[in-house]
Amino acid sequence: MTITPDAFMGQPVLRGDRLRLEPLGMAHFDGIMAMLTEPEGLRLTATDSAFDEDFARTWVSTRQDHDDRADYAIVRNGDDLVLGEVVLNELDTDNASVNYRIGLRGPDVYGCGYGTEATGLLLDYAFDTVGLHRIELEVFDFNPRAQRSYEKCGFVREGVRREALWWEGEWRDVILMAILATDPRPGR
Repeated sequence: MTITPDAFMGQPVLRGDRLRLEPLGMAHFDGIMAMLTEPEGLRLTATDSAFDEDFARTWVSTRQDHDDRADYAIVRNGDDLVLGEVVLNELDTDNASVNYRIGLRGPDVYGCGYGTEATGLLLDYAFDTVGLHRIELEVFDFNPRAQRSYEKCGFVREGVRREALWWEGEWRDVILMAILATDPRPGR
């Protein structure tokens, strides 16, 4: 099965029990900027420094110009707080596959299940609506909370890039995980 380069054109809002995923736009900028400057989030994603506000503003304002990727803001139901973002990028049309990325705004929302719920919503959209076959990601060995969340959603550990990241004065492993459309998605 081949996926077209505009596979993510016209992204819908995805609704869950506690949150919704909205196509990322300037209405979400303040929440995304908070995520991009939060020290613990930067550490967990091995990002060397906070993002420049002008760069971030341009980035957020152009996300919906790209139909070969899906950039969503994670928005909490009830108070409309922007909790972070989820992204499907690096679309491989011939192999119906993408890369997955998630970032949450900070420790105040870590460990609450928001990432797991957002990931589940995006997986359902990617597999059941878009028709993708495979979604893969990389996670650092110093982020076991993210690894557990991915496993709860059905991602399978496929390998390790040993000592592939020099971070905070030591070599760290990069863990490779993926989920296929045919894999079980717990909690569906």
